[in-house]
Parts: sequence; structure tokens; C-alpha cells
Amino acid sequence: MKIALSPLTPALIALGALGGWAASHTPLPLPWLLGSLIAVGAAAALARARLPADYRFPMKLRTVFIAVIGLMIGGQVDAALLGKAPFLLLSLGLLTLFTIGALGLNYLIFRRIGGYDKPTAFFCAAPGGLMESLALGEAAGADIPRLTIQQFLRIILVVSLLPLGISVIEGIPVGSAAGLGLGPPDGPGINPLRLAFYAALGGAGYLAGRMLRLPAAQLTGPLVAAALANLAGYGPVTLPGWLVIAAQVVVGSSLGARFLGVTGRVLAEAFRLGLLSVGAMLALAALCAALLRQATGVPFDVLLISFAPGGVTEMSLVALSLQASPAYVTLHHLYRILLTVLLLGMIGRNWRKAP
Repeated sequence: MKIALSPLTPALIALGALGGWAASHTPLPLPWLLGSLIAVGAAAALARARLPADYRFPMKLRTVFIAVIGLMIGGQVDAALLGKAPFLLLSLGLLTLFTIGALGLNYLIFRRIGGYDKPTAFFCAAPGGLMESLALGEAAGADIPRLTIQQFLRIILVVSLLPLGISVIEGIPVGSAAGLGLGPPDGPGINPLRLAFYAALGGAGYLAGRMLRLPAAQLTGPLVAAALANLAGYGPVTLPGWLVIAAQVVVGSSLGARFLGVTGRVLAEAFRLGLLSVGAMLALAALCAALLRQATGVPFDVLLISFAPGGVTEMSLVALSLQASPAYVTLHHLYRILLTVLLLGMIGRNWRKAP
């Protein structure tokens, strides 16, 4: 995979790494991800006049590190996860109701409170499927700048607020704030030969995911490959700490770069509506998690992260940081995204005909 880098890209990643390092010395959960997001996002928003408005963070570079995250999640899959199949049917059923409810609730927020036109409000309301909502929204005549920033704010706000919210609910620091890490420390079990095996495993998984048209193939392909390696006895798939940190910095920097070219007025309006939307969805997710906890005995934080409407990559990182059954969580997010895309396709095609 050939990656062409603008000179701005290494500078943003370096700034993100600095922000992550600074955040790692604070109680902020998931510091390398959130610190890099905050640092790059602030620079993009405050210095937009001095930065090229047409700059885009290279998605191929992001894809490489998303594959790393996929390997990390797949390395968590074991026979114990397969034993949760009866609970999965119940939680996925409730997740179906959550997705439909979140879509309707968000539509009312963006339409009635935000005053958006019908197509823009509908596709802004999507609780998943970022790229699909943009593509289908454009075809339906939605306001693309508003739709873009609103969808990215959904992911950014969920990733930022959820770990803090869990800390408040639990009454104690969680995840990185409690000293937990995303992976094992470097040790004698991780050597160049093992890293080469992981690289081949991730590459093969990505290519297979593309050929099979898996959703979020850059994540799910390596995830499935690592899971199969684990179950076949070639694991455990464990990655060095520096690679885990690098993945967080690149993903966080790429999210922060999305604020480039966004004016303060547009951002303030989108942020206000985004807080309302995300707050409503997280409240609904918490209700679903509380109901399921009573029925299944699965920990509340695992269920809450499984229902929270963030991006699958970012939510998987949150689950890894909180050591909250990341493979279980990722399965739920993939299902939510597939269901959302199906609903967008079925309902959204009628917007042009709607009065």
C-alpha cells in the first residue's frame, strides 16, 4: 500500500503525539487518543487561516493503524466469547430497537431544534455508518458541510464523553486514568519475527476483508484473522506498547484534523446540537445497558460501550482501554452500523419524493 504524505501530516502527528504525552500525565481516560485529538483539533480550528483548507489526513495511513487495532481486538477472542452466544441474541435484539429509536430521536433534534431541512436532519440523525450517511445524504440533497461535521462530532463527542461518564458512574477512575493499558508491555515474547507474523496476518486479513466486502474491512479483516490465529493455537496475538500508542495517536490526529476549515459559528451550532444528540443517545444506551445487565449479568460498562453510538474503531479503542470485552463490544458496533446503513438505504431514498 503506497502512502503519499503531505509535509503537514508528520507535523500533525508530532503535535498529536505531544498532546497525547501531555494527556498521559493527567487523569484523562484514553490519553493518547484524546490528547492527540484535542491538540490537533485545537490547532486545526485556531490556525485554519494559515493551513491549507483542502488538506485531508491520508486515509491509507489511518488504515494501516486501524488494522493494528483490529489485530489487538482479535487477540481478545477466545472460546469464552463463543460461550456468550445466548446473551448475544438478546442484546442484539435490544440493539435493534436502540438503533431505530436513536435515529428517530436524533431526527427530531436536528429537524425541530436545529431547523435542518428533512434530508440533512435525517442523515445527521444516523447513529452509525459515517461514510454511508455522507454518500446517501449527498444523493438525497442534504447539506454536506453540516452533515459532515455533525457526523464527525458524533464520534468525537462519544469517544470523549463516554470514558469520563463511566468514571462518574463507577465513582472511581477507569481505563487509562486508573493505570490500565491497551496492551502488554514490551517483553521477550515480542520479537522481530513475531512482529513480521503480525504484519502478514494483518495484511492478509485486510485483503480478505476487502475481497469479502466485510463492513469496515480495514478493522474487521485483521480482527477475524487474529481471532482465527488465537483459536487455532498460533496466539496469543499481543502487540508491543509503542505500537498501541502509535495507533491511538494516528487515529486521534486524523479525527482532530477534521476541524480544519470549520468556522467558529458553524462549529458552535453543530457542537450544541451534537451535545443534545449524543446526550440523548447515551441516556438511551444507559437505559438499555441497565435492562440487559439485569437479564444477562454482563457488566454495565461493557453493555454501555456496546450500545454507545461512536465509530467502531474508536469505540473498540475505548473498550480496550477499559478492558471491557473488546471483541464483544466490536460485534455490537458492527451490527449497529450494518442496521443503520440498511435503514438509511430503505428510508433515505424516499426523501426526494417527500413533500
